[in-house]
Amino acid sequence: MTQRVLEWATQRLRCGESVALASVISAQGSVPGKPGAHLAISDSGESSGTVGGAGLEMKVIAHLNEMLQESAAGELSGGRVETYQLRHEALLKTAAGESEGATPLDSLCGGVVTVSMEVLEPMPHLLLCGGGHCAQAIADASAPLGWEVSVFDVREEFADPEMWPDARERICSSVSEFLDSESGDSLMRFSNLLLLGHDWKVDEQLLIGMLQRIGGELRPRIGVIGSRAKWQSFVDTAVECGISQDALDSVICPIGVNIGAESPQEIAIAVLAEIIAEQKAVVVGEASWRVLLDR
Repeated sequence: MTQRVLEWATQRLRCGESVALASVISAQGSVPGKPGAHLAISDSGESSGTVGGAGLEMKVIAHLNEMLQESAAGELSGGRVETYQLRHEALLKTAAGESEGATPLDSLCGGVVTVSMEVLEPMPHLLLCGGGHCAQAIADASAPLGWEVSVFDVREEFADPEMWPDARERICSSVSEFLDSESGDSLMRFSNLLLLGHDWKVDEQLLIGMLQRIGGELRPRIGVIGSRAKWQSFVDTAVECGISQDALDSVICPIGVNIGAESPQEIAIAVLAEIIAEQKAVVVGEASWRVLLDR
């Protein structure tokens, strides 16, 4: 059971979903869930495993969903440990103001169960659209963090396995072929879509196509390398194509923390710092840099 639940949770994380995991860590008396029982719920509403069913499981599921909501809002401060009393008389005592320090359940089992709960967040998975110097530097800087990268490029040599031996996906196609194969749901496997192309027309097509699929959702987050003038041109074209202002406002351009970055390696640090800050809900000021376009 443990392996199945953890494998399921890992797969959901690889798809870009958050997972709330409950584990029974101790049990006394007659209880439905024994130590080592696990229940995992993803933010898409799917679940795997059990902590024993009945009223206990309903209460645990409610707590896990609360934690997923708090995590999505950036309000979760850590894990949670709850002790549940599976005794009807404990419920009556609580109603009478005689709390015993544990969550009472309307049950006749008579036991006590302690459950630990935590939210597991997926590691960032960056889709680098454009396999040039900046993309390679971002990939190199991501590796020590354990982040995954995939690459898309219309040029075969810039999505070559020899150049990208560790990429999860290497996609070489026209922009239209790539977009035709994707949907809002499929793009959720990426945490960030970074438009780093050598050709502004490719980035513009990708931007409009991605926004048409994901709208103004903040996951995956779209980031564009480029100047203010380039971005304004993109905005004008996107509006003509029916993209809403709210969706455009969800895009980060130019990407990266303002550290005066110039080289691809410096730009990579600025980009990753911005993603880390967003993960940890840290305000680092306006994202802005001097852009060195891929050559």
